[in-house]
Amino acid sequence: MAQSVGIKDVARAAGVSVGTVSNVINRPDTVATETRARVQSAIDRLGYVRSESARQLRAGRSRIMGLLVLDMGNPFFVDVARGAERAARDAGLGVMVCNSAQSAGEEAEYLSLFAEQRVRGVLLTPADATGRNIETFRRHNIPFVLVDRVAEGTTECSVSVDDVAGGALAVRHLVDAGHRSIAYVSGPPGFNQVRDRRIGALNALAEAGLGPEHLRELPTERLDVAAGRDAGARLLGLADRPTAVFCANDLLALGVLQAMYAAGVGVPDDLAIVGYDDIEFAAAAAVPLTSVRQPAVTMGALAAELLLEETEAEEGTRRHEHRRVVLQPELVVRRSSLSAR
Repeated sequence: MAQSVGIKDVARAAGVSVGTVSNVINRPDTVATETRARVQSAIDRLGYVRSESARQLRAGRSRIMGLLVLDMGNPFFVDVARGAERAARDAGLGVMVCNSAQSAGEEAEYLSLFAEQRVRGVLLTPADATGRNIETFRRHNIPFVLVDRVAEGTTECSVSVDDVAGGALAVRHLVDAGHRSIAYVSGPPGFNQVRDRRIGALNALAEAGLGPEHLRELPTERLDVAAGRDAGARLLGLADRPTAVFCANDLLALGVLQAMYAAGVGVPDDLAIVGYDDIEFAAAAAVPLTSVRQPAVTMGALAAELLLEETEAEEGTRRHEHRRVVLQPELVVRRSSLSAR
């Protein structure tokens, strides 16, 4: 295996000191033109590439921002990553994107990796409902911002959407369309987003003078299409099947839609469906999906900007105050919920 070329090799080839090579790389204006040209010629001839990791270790600062999301198979988090990457790139940083796969154990492993790599900071959508992973990571004194989660009981920054308002938008729309028996395909109960969207749904029912018995919850272990198909099968087995279903995200809603299609149940005539997130596939579904839109790209960009602001404050170049940014959702109505009752 060929050995990598180091700064000492460049210095030897150019007939200068290691310090002079370092100056050519980092402070070229301090080196005489002829010497600089000789060193650059040696760099080009030998194919020397600066070790960014070694430079970061010496400086104690990384040019990498960590992003840990629940599920990179969900286009919502892809859009969050796009927004974060755009803001990081504008600041001259890169983003290391990792996927916890909705697992607290995998989340802990990635947070440990971020600490080992001494990343500049972390954008995190937590998978661990207990908060233990965050408590452990906090000991490393690496700044982090919560994404798609309100920073409850902590001092860190967060960027989220008002999920209570979003749940209310979805169910108010269904109630206004005449539905009085609604299912909520909710996902894992430990997720704050799932809880808050249910609270919003119950609030919308209460506004209409309807009690909580009008919302039948169908929990799932995951927030993906397969879990939605499973929930759809359970829905089909109910003797008093609801006339509408609100799903905690669009992947669940698409799974329910697939189950209905396979069983010959008409959407929206036999069952109205509303999702959440408004991913790109929602509008492209066989029956275009009504969904509660979250500004995912904006969320990622704002979270990255808050993290950058905090790290710059640590360097004394900027003042930072921890903030909780709560964005507002929007209902996007399509054919999946437009049945006449």
